[in-house]
Amino acid sequence: MSDEAFAQADAQWLELTAQARDWFDGPVGQLMLREEQALLENELQRFFGGFLVHYGPCAEAPPSAPQVQRTVRLGAPFPGVEIVCEEQAWPLGEHAADVVVLQHGLDFSISPHGLLREAAKAVRPGGHLLIVGINPYSGWGLRHLLGKGALRKARCIGASRVGDWLNLLGFALEKRRFGCYRPPLASPAWQQRMSGWERRAGAWQLGGGGVYVLVARKMVIGLRPLPQERREPMGKLLPLPLAKVNRRRSDAPAMPPRIDNF
Repeated sequence: MSDEAFAQADAQWLELTAQARDWFDGPVGQLMLREEQALLENELQRFFGGFLVHYGPCAEAPPSAPQVQRTVRLGAPFPGVEIVCEEQAWPLGEHAADVVVLQHGLDFSISPHGLLREAAKAVRPGGHLLIVGINPYSGWGLRHLLGKGALRKARCIGASRVGDWLNLLGFALEKRRFGCYRPPLASPAWQQRMSGWERRAGAWQLGGGGVYVLVARKMVIGLRPLPQERREPMGKLLPLPLAKVNRRRSDAPAMPPRIDNF
């Protein structure tokens, strides 16, 4: 899409996406991406289908899903994006994708509710929606509050809150995983020193990881049950008295008719 055709896009959204893209290119952002990419690729191994849709501000190629035939990237007009669109106007039909991945899309969004509705609408019944977000209850969340730049502008919506939104949209949460337990330090030496803690905490799945991955399945819409007619309560059945029968009169033979002689 040309710049002229996309000139009406939200300038605030474009600037936020560009800043987030630059932050993920830095040493701290690369640390986060390395850890979460491993989590995503592990989860995507078990999914299959025709299309995987990826949305997020990261410049790196999306994680691979070996059993999905085609991966499509949506987003702002930056290199690597195949289909340019705004966050609340995806050019996809309803139930078009088998898997949708929102990789920090909610963190750097102008309208998280609108973006989540677009992503949910694109998933087919029985398909999956994977959401990667920054955990606000971690060292990365603390840096978000005290830092500056793109990370300062991130929303950092908690995993439990996103899970509630998914439930309202008809999704069942299947799995919640955490990763990136190392503190957000730019020094490669400190990152290497904390690699052991990263492995142990990841194996224990402690709740203080810098990122979370939610795996939710869209519930299959079944047949609508027919409304049952209301059954009015019946009154109490009472025995009726039997009529008395005069057996002597009924058993007597019938008399012939009397004929009078004139």
